[in-house]
Amino acid sequence: MPKTIIISLPVADLAASMRFYTALGFVHSPQWSDDTAAHFVWSETISLMLLTRAKWQTFTTRPIPPPTASEVALGLSLDSREAVDAMNAAAAAHGGVADVNPVQDHGFMYGRDLMDPDGHVWAPMWMDPAAMAGVGA
Repeated sequence: MPKTIIISLPVADLAASMRFYTALGFVHSPQWSDDTAAHFVWSETISLMLLTRAKWQTFTTRPIPPPTASEVALGLSLDSREAVDAMNAAAAAHGGVADVNPVQDHGFMYGRDLMDPDGHVWAPMWMDPAAMAGVGA
């Protein structure tokens, strides 16, 4: 079995969050979903589990940070600069916030951070494959 990552996030409105992540390109997997949780696939090795706050609190007694907190930025690699721009536009159009941090444009690398409706920060980015081939050379 390949090593995988499952990102679990507490959400205030499961249906709204499902619409948001579908708009960003995540694929809903109903097999692992119910009225308290929704499973989404990003790639063969990366999944997202959205949990209602009540469900989340069955796993931990730690408080859910307020939407104004910034605990992590979840990076996603995309195929092009245009895909990064499109993801930010989709976030803004579906209840999120585009460009919550300054745009990073280094020519060979381009990133624009966004925030979901619950304040979780995502960092979609593109890196020129030719530049990546020279890394470590």
